[in-house]
Amino acid sequence: MSKELWKSLWMKYRHLLPVLVYMIFYMSIFAYVENRPNHHIHLLGNGYDNLIPFCEYFIVPYYLWFLYITVGVLYFALIEKDRSQYYSLITNLCIGMTLFLIISLVWPNGHTLRPAVFENDSIFTRLVQQLYRIDTSTNVFPSIHVFNSVAVHSAISRCSDLRKNHMWIIHGSFVLCLLIIASTLFLKQHTIIDVVAGLLLNFGTYCLVYSPEAEAHRRQTASRNWHHNRYK
Repeated sequence: MSKELWKSLWMKYRHLLPVLVYMIFYMSIFAYVENRPNHHIHLLGNGYDNLIPFCEYFIVPYYLWFLYITVGVLYFALIEKDRSQYYSLITNLCIGMTLFLIISLVWPNGHTLRPAVFENDSIFTRLVQQLYRIDTSTNVFPSIHVFNSVAVHSAISRCSDLRKNHMWIIHGSFVLCLLIIASTLFLKQHTIIDVVAGLLLNFGTYCLVYSPEAEAHRRQTASRNWHHNRYK
């Protein structure tokens, strides 16, 4: 590729760099807390968690979470013209995920809710078994599945273009968000406490990130960068 093409690609997609750098940081720390020897784990869960039946079919929305978060971030990064909405979303995600890492580092936690055996053998139970093998039942508080899902839906529901022209996307996002939250409980991946903590954490970061002052600052920054790139 020519130098001019590389420069053009860099100017067009450089706003994705913070996400890539942060994901390397996040996955590195998460891998450490998942594999470190824990001498004492604070067990979460209560009798109410035992009232929720295990349902392997929720593995579908649980795995859809990965696509939901990826597509959500890429939409605001590459399609939505108001770049400030992208920065609001990734700021919200990064704050919540960083707080999750800090909690996991200083307060190891987990649960013992996973079923030891499955009543039937199907593609769904096999997918759940695969999930259990690659994802431990430790470091579950607060639920990142819940936090990230609500963060992405919040960004989608605030998007003026989607509200004006594609309300079905917002409605679909809401349904999928609810199914993902429910899946964390029905698959015994998280406790009720994890889910509530994820929702409360999102409420706090939402108030911080989407405050009028914070949004005004991001819009000014995005506009300044746009004009700088255009006339450079």
